[in-house]
Amino acid sequence: MAAKSMKELQKEVDTYIGQFKEGYFSPLAMLARLTEELGELAREINHYYGEKPKKSSETEKAIEEELGDLLFVIICLANSLHIDLEEAHDMVMNKFNTRDKDRWTKINQDNRE
Repeated sequence: MAAKSMKELQKEVDTYIGQFKEGYFSPLAMLARLTEELGELAREINHYYGEKPKKSSETEKAIEEELGDLLFVIICLANSLHIDLEEAHDMVMNKFNTRDKDRWTKINQDNRE
């Protein structure tokens, strides 16, 4: 499967949502949904890496699926607000590469410390 750009992902989600009369939920409803999906991801992370194993009655859900759910809702929220996520990403990376460029200890590329 070929890699998709963020613009392609946003278009794919928009095409999917566009087939329904209801369209996108309100930003507040999507924020609630984002919170719900984040909670489901947290639960899965806790099952895999924390001290709380799953009950035998709980279904198996992958962290990958939960991340996909989060991404879908983030794309829905961005689309509904006409936000280009590639541009948003570029703004954030610029911030990290300027404001935070010396915040963390960098790995020395030629193994000299």
